[in-house]
Amino acid sequence: MQQSKNIAIVGSGLVGSLLAIYLIKAGHQVTVFDRRPDVRKVEFSGRSINLAMSNRGWDALRRIGLEDEVRKLALPLDKRAMHVNEKPLYFQKYGKDGEAIYSISRGILNRKMIDLAEEAGTVFKFEEKVWDIDMKQTTLYTGDAETTPWNKYKFDLIFGADGAFSRVRHKMQRQSRFNYSQHFIDVGYKELTIPANSDGSHKLDNSSFHIWPRGKFMLIAMPNLNGSFTCTLFMPFEGEVSFESIDTEMKADAFFERYFPDIKEDISNLKKDFFANPTSAMVTIKCFPWRYGDKVALVGDSAHAIVPFYGQGMNAGFEDISVLFDKMEAHGDDWKKIFSEYEISRKPNADAIAELSYRNFIEMSSKTADAKFLLQKKIEKKFAENHPESWVPLYSRVTFSNHSYAEALKTGDKQEAIMKEVMNIPKIEEKWDTIEVEHKILELLGEEIPA
Repeated sequence: MQQSKNIAIVGSGLVGSLLAIYLIKAGHQVTVFDRRPDVRKVEFSGRSINLAMSNRGWDALRRIGLEDEVRKLALPLDKRAMHVNEKPLYFQKYGKDGEAIYSISRGILNRKMIDLAEEAGTVFKFEEKVWDIDMKQTTLYTGDAETTPWNKYKFDLIFGADGAFSRVRHKMQRQSRFNYSQHFIDVGYKELTIPANSDGSHKLDNSSFHIWPRGKFMLIAMPNLNGSFTCTLFMPFEGEVSFESIDTEMKADAFFERYFPDIKEDISNLKKDFFANPTSAMVTIKCFPWRYGDKVALVGDSAHAIVPFYGQGMNAGFEDISVLFDKMEAHGDDWKKIFSEYEISRKPNADAIAELSYRNFIEMSSKTADAKFLLQKKIEKKFAENHPESWVPLYSRVTFSNHSYAEALKTGDKQEAIMKEVMNIPKIEEKWDTIEVEHKILELLGEEIPA
């Protein structure tokens, strides 16, 4: 046990709530501040993408005894369901039998995590915006823009878990030699819904992650426990087919009928959501350092916001907390060492998953409908089944293992270079499942070829 500290967390989202539970279990007092109302008392915003919980997230929950509670909120998805126009629906397994990602509503999970943190002893202060931070004195100033004086709170430690546009990080940016970058992609997203059947059942297969790949844009759908699907339309902000160009109900009808004919019975609902829900932007944020001495530290999106195309944003944030806790167990009350080793350990992995997430948008929107890409994945899968010690596919390495993101990126690049050579073998479409191809991969890996 560490010496008990009085700790503030700014941000009551998933990462902030889980961090609060970890710190309470370690014997600390925790107060969480959030400028927003309590999400347990408001309607969901229509600005969400369902979460895809995978190994890293489950490991962080298991470590603190919450895995079973959260699994009650989740649906396992063991495959992609590919909706390609003029082709029959087909499926792509994610990994080996028993491997799945888990669809969870962000709002429902956030409510549960706040409940669990409150039950553990966390004090929540909602609708209390942090306006300023004295990092040297670990003091927060809260209130509203028109009221003075602001409320003043003194703490021993402060954590920023307040998302991509973090107030805590903004204050840290004023330090000398603080590196910061943000990059918005020209694709936005909008939340849509496919409601349940009248009997409460799902209209689509509820053990699949549904994708409608359309090149420069795509639709995804993930099931909810109530029979509905939370859909997300990713599309350019401007251009011929874009959020800007679909500005009337007639254009929306034509868009959904042309590009998503297999769900045309739900066009009225999709169209209603299209005009009712906001169009949101996606940003990658990188910064360093993630700490101020032994007093302030960043976790989750505050330190490393990423685009959502690998489903790893929450999982990476939860893994931050696991690594932080490792350092707490190793170094006791030496918070300077804890924070230093935490940021050094996590920064390369945050950069790696940012790169992987951006690449996966290209894969999901374009390549998943490409015959050559599908053949490459079929070859990789067969080789991995025959040589599991030599080849773990990149997706499995990221999603179904605890290999570091940095290691996964490096190994994935090596594997992609090998597969590029394999796909250039003459008549590969005819030879893909032959010993010749298997031996070629072994040769390129530098491994012994059996006699």
